[in-house]
Amino acid sequence: MDVVHERCAGIDIGKADCKVCIRVPGRNGRRHTEIRTYSTMTEGLLALRDWLVSERITLVGMEATGSYWKPVYYILEELMETWLLNAQHMRNVPGRKTDVRDCQWICQLVEHGLVRPSFVPPKPIRQLRDLTRYRTEVTRERTREIQRLEKLLEDPGIKLSSVVSDLSGRSARTMVEALIAGERDPQALARLALGKLRDKEAQLIQALTGFFSDHHAFLARAMLQRIDAATATINELTAEIGRRLHPYQRQVELLVTVPGLSLTAAQIVIAEIGVDMQRFPTAGHLASWAGVCPGNHESAGKVTSGRTRHGDAWLKGVLGIAAAAAARSKSTYLSAQFRRLVGHRGKKRALVAVEHSILVSVWHILTRDIPYQDLGADHFINRIHRSRQTRRLVGQLTQLGYDVSLQPHQTV
Repeated sequence: MDVVHERCAGIDIGKADCKVCIRVPGRNGRRHTEIRTYSTMTEGLLALRDWLVSERITLVGMEATGSYWKPVYYILEELMETWLLNAQHMRNVPGRKTDVRDCQWICQLVEHGLVRPSFVPPKPIRQLRDLTRYRTEVTRERTREIQRLEKLLEDPGIKLSSVVSDLSGRSARTMVEALIAGERDPQALARLALGKLRDKEAQLIQALTGFFSDHHAFLARAMLQRIDAATATINELTAEIGRRLHPYQRQVELLVTVPGLSLTAAQIVIAEIGVDMQRFPTAGHLASWAGVCPGNHESAGKVTSGRTRHGDAWLKGVLGIAAAAAARSKSTYLSAQFRRLVGHRGKKRALVAVEHSILVSVWHILTRDIPYQDLGADHFINRIHRSRQTRRLVGQLTQLGYDVSLQPHQTV
């Protein structure tokens, strides 16, 4: 095979050390191979970098191994081209599996141009991604703590969640704090309701009648403290994310024009894919990388699987929320697309299709620097040939027992 990269290296990374193989031009036109082992401590990584620089290595490939690849990648990316490689693209020869063999195999694949690098965003986007992902995790933990509080209240027969829609709301929070403080009178607790919840006083009295004890009060107090701590952390992260996104404010404002994409969702999208779409030649490449398009697996003329690939789980999660919100929107292309597909493809496939449309729109918005332009709820109706639509509707009425005669509408 032809040599595409003359001076390259392959790294197999572990927690404690990494095996490094380099391939460089040797004597008599042959390729010279050398393998070394370095510690993954900072001192060892600096020695590894110095060795690669001394050998004039221009390209380094490494397998994405958990989070162990990050310090190696970050210390090399500024001095030479560094590729993060997908493990699925580097199936080794069966029966030859060792760390040394792995680094040799990675180096040979890079040398002959048989692999492509994975997408690794620039440092500002990586830092933003850390913040948004941590905020998502803390938000999920806060939600789990609220659910634990709900289950705790069910134990003494307090059915507050059957009347209020949100246990973290002001009214519910005031009632729970009063229970913790020692108030047990259901009528007194029900009078703490605010706003429209006051109209449900009779239901609240029934829901707040139970056997709440000091034991439940102790646990509820601990849960509220964790909920408050999570809320404070979320607020701090949101403020820092807003500060980091200040250079990308234009892109955020454009993305929120897409139906279903909230400010938080737009922030996560930018943190996951960045704002430079040159890394993704087409919108289809971005959809494939994210895992929101049908899988492609055909053999002997038979399609064996159409499942979506795993893709970016963080991006898919926020796209799923955005797709559900867009499906409930009024008079939009995305809601019309969902209604068109849900009947014969099912809800899950219809939502994935909407996710795909949202991400395609995101690619065009960031590429062209233009706001979202909705095609309208009647897009699919107008796209179908008018006579075909007419025959279908007339046929349905005929099957119901009606004689149909059509008269073209006269416009004045």
